[in-house]
Amino acid sequence: MRSRRTVDVPALVEQAAEGNARAVARLISLVEDASPVLREVMALLAPRAGHARVIGLTGSPGVGKSTSTNALVAAYRRLGKRVGVLAVDPSSPFSGGALLGDRVRMQDHATDDGVFIRSMASRGHLGGLSWATPQALRVLAAAGCDVVLVETVGVGQAEVEIASLADTTLVLLAPGMGDGIQAAKAGILEVADIFVVNKADRDGADQVVRDLRYMLSLGDRRTDAQWRVPILKTVAAKSEGADEVVEAIERHGDWLAATGELDRRRTARAADEVEAIALTALRERIGDLRGGANTGGLDKLAGRVVAGEIDPYAAADELVAAVTA
Repeated sequence: MRSRRTVDVPALVEQAAEGNARAVARLISLVEDASPVLREVMALLAPRAGHARVIGLTGSPGVGKSTSTNALVAAYRRLGKRVGVLAVDPSSPFSGGALLGDRVRMQDHATDDGVFIRSMASRGHLGGLSWATPQALRVLAAAGCDVVLVETVGVGQAEVEIASLADTTLVLLAPGMGDGIQAAKAGILEVADIFVVNKADRDGADQVVRDLRYMLSLGDRRTDAQWRVPILKTVAAKSEGADEVVEAIERHGDWLAATGELDRRRTARAADEVEAIALTALRERIGDLRGGANTGGLDKLAGRVVAGEIDPYAAADELVAAVTA
């Protein structure tokens, strides 16, 4: 096998741009592994990144995110759209492994050349996503995907990072998963562009819808020009309601474009990505300074703080000066 250090990156990017699934998979693997050629990959992808619609799906475990993703893929394929799916699975805090089992529920599209499905491990990253998700999105956009569905881990009420990554965020709920208000509070309520009550053929679905409508009405001071979050009911296992969800996503996309919110969200997304890369580079430089012989050595500074010779803020200033020198 050829080493990733000697991989022909231009050829690989060209193949991915032509829709070669193996090339796309290889590029995403390079992203996940933080390969030494990653900078070259991103430089070549930048002009090809395109403008794929990014749709995030989040919600508590068990609400049917993978089944809903499968139904949405089918709905978009009926419209002739090329679809990418990034399904993030939690990594074990003990073994570090991840099941990566979301593709089991998406076998309907396994042989469809117009669909690319990739499972990614969170690798300890909080917020329901993998740290490599933004770069993986660039790969799929460059590969010609019109729509990219990002299915998050499903870590509960604090899973709001997807809102900064997606153009449109779907928050899924289901009856029988506990109090509807409990399921949607603490941040999840605010990130939703569309609420989807899945498993709507079960008892209690109408109550979840009523709870959501009541919560949305509390303190609602939006003007007519602002987006009003719709609440839709689906039965994803039977592919019921998926077309209506796609229609709502398209309406939201039209609103984003008309108000300039789409550009704002994508600019903010790029800023977050640049900041994350810069902070990673700084952490690596700080790691290089740990125990160093110079006055900015992290361990040496820490020792001076413990000894009371310097306060933590002054130590941080010295560390920053050493890193940026």
